[in-house]
Amino acid sequence: MTEFLDRLDAGRQLAQRLRGLCNRDIVVVGLPRGGVPVAGVVARELDAPLDVVMVRKLGVPRYPEVAMGAIGEQGVRVLDEAIVDRAGVTPGQVAEVEQQEQAVLQERAARFREGRERLDLSGRTVLIVDDGIATGATARVACLSARQQGAVTVLVAAPVATRQAVERLTDADEVVVLSTPPDFRAVGQYYRDFSPTTDDEVVAALDRAARRRRERAGGDTAAPAAPMEQAPVSDEVRIPAGQVVLEGHFHLPSAGAPVVVFAHGSGSSRHSRRNHYVASVLQEAGLGTLLLDLLTREEAADRANVFDIGLLAGRLTAAEDWVRGQSQSMSSPIGFFGASTGAGAALRAAAEPGTSAGAVVSRGGRPDLAGQQLADVQAPTLLIVGGQDREVLALNRQARDQLRCESRLEIVEGATHLFEEPGTLEQAAGLAREWFLRHLSPPDGTATDMEAAS
Repeated sequence: MTEFLDRLDAGRQLAQRLRGLCNRDIVVVGLPRGGVPVAGVVARELDAPLDVVMVRKLGVPRYPEVAMGAIGEQGVRVLDEAIVDRAGVTPGQVAEVEQQEQAVLQERAARFREGRERLDLSGRTVLIVDDGIATGATARVACLSARQQGAVTVLVAAPVATRQAVERLTDADEVVVLSTPPDFRAVGQYYRDFSPTTDDEVVAALDRAARRRRERAGGDTAAPAAPMEQAPVSDEVRIPAGQVVLEGHFHLPSAGAPVVVFAHGSGSSRHSRRNHYVASVLQEAGLGTLLLDLLTREEAADRANVFDIGLLAGRLTAAEDWVRGQSQSMSSPIGFFGASTGAGAALRAAAEPGTSAGAVVSRGGRPDLAGQQLADVQAPTLLIVGGQDREVLALNRQARDQLRCESRLEIVEGATHLFEEPGTLEQAAGLAREWFLRHLSPPDGTATDMEAAS
């Protein structure tokens, strides 16, 4: 069974299959909400513009999870007459559901694009991306919508789909799917993390793609995407650390690119949705990332290990050494990103003699847990704290007073400890991106350009 860590991982795997589309006049469109994070990664890797294709499922009355059809922009509609007949849905009920979903579609379109014009599809190749295809109804409507907007070639791509859905997608010129399992029950069963995608995440993905295109058009490109065949690493890895082996995911966009090693907080893991989001923002800026579990599953069961900052810092140092031991990242500048207790571990590791850490960022972290070693940290350090996380904010202020290196405290107003409020995690990720771009200068001296792109 194909398994994806999350939608970003699925996007990376799908992009590898689609590498032949590089350098073509192509527009990538994601199916909101879940398809947009996947499409965002694909658009980045193909160096293509990104938009959304607005489609709404028409659910059977009283059983809305069952799709009897779908609608799209400009009045496009697909109806599964067999399901309508079996469910006994009357024309009046179909019209009522369609009217309700049309209102939602228009509201979502305005929310997602935030005043941006819909991309012109006339005469272009359109690649429609979703996180999975169960019935194919929404994908069919998306194809029809793209045709109606003038697309000359329409492709559909997804990490996983049913064989029946692929066969029904006759409106597409080509369908690319990584897996069509015979025992398919639901898209989510093929993801380790299938958390719902929020409106804010959709808007953020579209914003990043639009910013990247503006920068490329203006010639002020910080970290242009390397051709896909030159992207050396995006894979699950195993990192020796003393008597144990740590599991992680390593993404390196190009040889020698800066790498940010993530230190997760108490009770979290490399599958942390928040850290995956931050990692995606850093990757968009041309930075490599290493998300790893600092504890084995057995060690994590003992809560004392979760707060053993010395142990966690040692594991970070082992991860740093591992990055240095890879041929394509041996010259990569390295930074640490820590959340919660992971921030204390990141700063403790950065204080160790001989460390090559060039920058540290703490998000909602406990830098105070680094103790007296705070005074030994030389790497420029950014502390990001939610304005409503008052206890942790006080601890961060005390920790900053002990730092002798370049440091800054950024307060994200309205945010609590986990940055769950709309827009707050996006703001924190942007601050982290700017800090790492500024301080992790690549060997070829392009740091200024990278920073400009942020």
